[in-house]
Amino acid sequence: MVNSFEKTVDLLHRNMDASLIRRDVIANNYANAEVPNFKRSEVNFESELKKALESEKLRPPLELTLTNEKHIPNWRDRDYRDVKPRRVLDYLSTSKNNGNNVDAEQEVMLALENQMMYALLSQSAAFEFSQVNSVLR
Repeated sequence: MVNSFEKTVDLLHRNMDASLIRRDVIANNYANAEVPNFKRSEVNFESELKKALESEKLRPPLELTLTNEKHIPNWRDRDYRDVKPRRVLDYLSTSKNNGNNVDAEQEVMLALENQMMYALLSQSAAFEFSQVNSVLR
């Protein structure tokens, strides 16, 4: 079992890592905004993390007993520590005649949103450690 402080700090750390990957993806998208047939990428992390965290709470009232390793369980919890950020290409949309689907204004807004999220996450991590520091005093 993981205690609340450890889980909170670990989740903040994982989100900050995903934010750094997202920053690189947004920068790559923006740098290739005029390249013909370039397809933008996105980072998929928060939705998968949410599913993993919700799976911890969805244990059925009746869990089946497995007598053989080939039996299919009726429930599997998903550990949030196994969720990794994934880069996903957007092949479906096209916003320009040259096949490129990068909107420079949208990428700048995403970069600003990502920067603000990273600042919020780092402030939250600092707050968690300040709570521990005040208890230790």
